[in-house]
Amino acid sequence: MLRVAGVPDAWWERLPEQARQMSPELARIDAFLDDERFIAPWRSVFAERLGRPSVPVETLLRLLYLKHRYQLGYETLCREVADSLSWRRFCRIPLASPVPHPTTLIKLVRRSGPQTVEQLNAVLLGKLVEDKLVRCRKLRIDTTVIEADIDHPTDADLLEHGVRKLSRLVRRIKASGAAKRTSFRDRSRSAGRRLKEISRTLRRRTGQALGEIDRLTGEIATVARATLREVTAVERNARRTLGKRPSGRLGRLLGELADTMTGTRRLLDQTALRLAGIRTIPDRLVSLADPDARPIRKGKPQHPTQFGYTALVAEDERGFVVDHQLQRGNPPDAPQLVPSVERVTTLTGRPPGTVVADRGFGTAANDRALAELGVQRIGLQRAGKPGKARREYEHSRPFRRMRNWRVGVEARISHLKRTFGLRRTRLRRLAGAQTWTGLGIFAYNLQRMAVVSR
Repeated sequence: MLRVAGVPDAWWERLPEQARQMSPELARIDAFLDDERFIAPWRSVFAERLGRPSVPVETLLRLLYLKHRYQLGYETLCREVADSLSWRRFCRIPLASPVPHPTTLIKLVRRSGPQTVEQLNAVLLGKLVEDKLVRCRKLRIDTTVIEADIDHPTDADLLEHGVRKLSRLVRRIKASGAAKRTSFRDRSRSAGRRLKEISRTLRRRTGQALGEIDRLTGEIATVARATLREVTAVERNARRTLGKRPSGRLGRLLGELADTMTGTRRLLDQTALRLAGIRTIPDRLVSLADPDARPIRKGKPQHPTQFGYTALVAEDERGFVVDHQLQRGNPPDAPQLVPSVERVTTLTGRPPGTVVADRGFGTAANDRALAELGVQRIGLQRAGKPGKARREYEHSRPFRRMRNWRVGVEARISHLKRTFGLRRTRLRRLAGAQTWTGLGIFAYNLQRMAVVSR
């Protein structure tokens, strides 16, 4: 059941004034969030009258701001809020009431999903435009990688993970009373021993080590195939039990088992291609826990290959992130430019006067499309060797000033990663990564509002 606000606490007025004060940043954000429009996105998440009362939305919004502003875990966040009078008052939690439990916050964030977070960001940007804090006369755009919360993947490691996860799910299915007489052998230790042998072999750093690693990887693949054969029989017999005795828990376990089997078969196909000498595999699976993550190469020497999602970030002249998009894999930059400028134009009611981006966005078609939208100054560098006229234009003083201003978006992306948790998403799958990124952008724009409106 939706609960917008908590019960007012008269005890706050009995405390000394120093104990009731909030920092200037929190005071501005508290007043800014006290708007009914921030409540509207949550009405589709909760029923108006059915179910237990939810955490008050005004409390939830402020808790999520503190979490992403200071990069706190849920347990640490609840502990710090309970221990601080200033943060407790900012979150509007009465002195005699407990702080919401960390697992409650986790469930609420997962339940909200990327659609609710997207609506929150839209409401925030709309209010910033109304208050004339966002004018967007200039716009700079770039893309970056939001890493998934996974280790560096290898074929052997992924297959060993698949064997362990399948064995764990079979144990849970048998414990629930399904397929109890179906034979199954847990081969987790067998796969784990070969994975440790690979680790010892890698320390040799000789030419013979590569052949030994391929042999051990093939053995792990054989173990995974044998596990899949037995798991198929377990799943078939368990589904018969599910038909006779419907069970929500058993149904969820079988659904997770089917997904893991599909992922493990895909890993076996990838491993077979690699052992056959094919190193470039399109749409490669890099994680069973986060199957939407993809390998991404951005040409950075210190990080040649990253695993996660590609994010587009558009920043205005005052430092607000006025548009962002998160996508699977590494789509080309150029087709994303014009839709982003169109979304910003819809937000502010007029096109930005200046648009700048790096070479990945620089095409003649984008120049023409931006000019048709009404953009007056276009600072898109072109890839390859430019012609004489283009070279003279890129060496002109106005273009060089736009190019120098564009570099600042790299610092903004670094700031978002270091301070607001956008270096690595802690929520899995594409929807989770979009939720995590959206909440980080939401917290950043709120903090930027407090700075600009001083």
